[in-house]
Amino acid sequence: MVTFIIGLAILFVGGALYGKFCETVFAPDDRETPAYAKQDGVDYVPMKTWRNSLINLLNIAGTGPILGPIQGILFGPIAFLAIPIGNVIGGSMHDYFSGMICTRDGGTQMPDFVKNYTNKVVFWLYDIFICILLLLVGAVFIYTPGDIATTQVFGWSGAPTDPTTWIVYAVIFVYYLIATVFPIDKIIGRVYPIFGMILVFSAVGIFVAIFARQYPLTELWGSWNTATAAGAGFDYGAYFSTGHFIPIFFVTVACGILSGFHSTQTALISRTIESEKEGRMTFYNMMIVEGFIAMCWAAGAMAMINLGAANGGVTMQQVDGVWSFFGMVNGELTKISATSVVGILCKNALGPVGGIIALIGVIVLPITSGDTALRALRLTLSDTFHLKQDTNGKRIGLALPVFALVAVILIWAKFDSNGFNVLWRYFAWSNQMISLFALAGIAIWMMIQKKSKFVWMPLIPGAFYAFVTCSFIMNAKIGFNLPWPGAYGVGAAFTIVYLIVIVMAGKKKAVASAAA
Repeated sequence: MVTFIIGLAILFVGGALYGKFCETVFAPDDRETPAYAKQDGVDYVPMKTWRNSLINLLNIAGTGPILGPIQGILFGPIAFLAIPIGNVIGGSMHDYFSGMICTRDGGTQMPDFVKNYTNKVVFWLYDIFICILLLLVGAVFIYTPGDIATTQVFGWSGAPTDPTTWIVYAVIFVYYLIATVFPIDKIIGRVYPIFGMILVFSAVGIFVAIFARQYPLTELWGSWNTATAAGAGFDYGAYFSTGHFIPIFFVTVACGILSGFHSTQTALISRTIESEKEGRMTFYNMMIVEGFIAMCWAAGAMAMINLGAANGGVTMQQVDGVWSFFGMVNGELTKISATSVVGILCKNALGPVGGIIALIGVIVLPITSGDTALRALRLTLSDTFHLKQDTNGKRIGLALPVFALVAVILIWAKFDSNGFNVLWRYFAWSNQMISLFALAGIAIWMMIQKKSKFVWMPLIPGAFYAFVTCSFIMNAKIGFNLPWPGAYGVGAAFTIVYLIVIVMAGKKKAVASAAA
């Protein structure tokens, strides 16, 4: 419990201090924001700080800060320190500068951001990459909430041959289409406050239960082997020593620490904030809140593991050499998914009624990321190919082929026995990889703006995640399948090249800007 509290202190105190520092470096002023300068009643719409903040939080908080920590906590209590430190100096900084630079540049979306601060080759690479990622986000965030709703709320099978599965998917699909096409303040801005209340209830409810129920948490300085003969606990130390904490943990947890997907969402909000001085609350602080959500779910998952299935939690067992979750189903110990752990924790912490409400919050999280992901994809395509989006007909015309592709991916993932696992792995890795573009752009922007003495701010997390993403894909079976020594070597080389390219490009653009 003490390690968990220390982690929360790092998150909130560190976030307050570093957030203020980021704001000082950027130096927001009173210039007119794009929400007013380009107001069109569709995408450029002035909205209040509380609404922008809530929308941004729900946009960025998908299933990542829930399912990621549930699986990442197997590495032990070090997660309670890695999440807040990475969040404060990496993820929140990334979100703040991405959102603020897009705001100052007239509400640009991330492809134009990348083009402005790198070059055309990188821009087209990013454009293709981000479109694929947003498609995957849309598919994943229909699949995940749809399955939770069908199996844990309604009690249906969730099988691909069950019509009820596709009815639930269709409802989410239709909502996504409405939110993608119609004005942001008419749909998203109105329903999100309701979603926000459910989100707050689920996260705060689990947080309170951690203390009220005195859930057993493993301390950083204590024994990391809490396994018992009765099936409670787990040998976190053994998992840490053999699990390659770097890079696996940082790809697994992802959204609670840093997520490249977030930059696409802060770019959306750059078109609706009323003042640059709202950026710290809207961008930086909302990522801190996501870190809090990740911390709560990590602690809750550890508590369920330490309790064991016999006491209402979960038991860890190896299946084909892979550690898997087991829970009591109809009185028998049965293998369950990480998604099912969500239901066990919600009901254990909040009771049957509160647990269902919390589950609804978990369903809401990915839905409120999936809708804006597809909206961002529409805006990206329209900006890239200079397609007008001033009527509902034009917006629907562009949205329909996008949704057709999402439907194909969803059907394949549902009917292929290993489809979703492959889909999720590619999504998780690409989500982190895309952050390298934003961090590079932030560094180059600093050099152009004569803020080179602060360029270490984006370069530190940029270097770290260059190594993480490259070494992961080099070793992964879905990648190059190299042994770990080789994967680490390639990762290190890639990191060096990444930093050199950024510094050289930044100096070149700084000189060109000064001469202009």
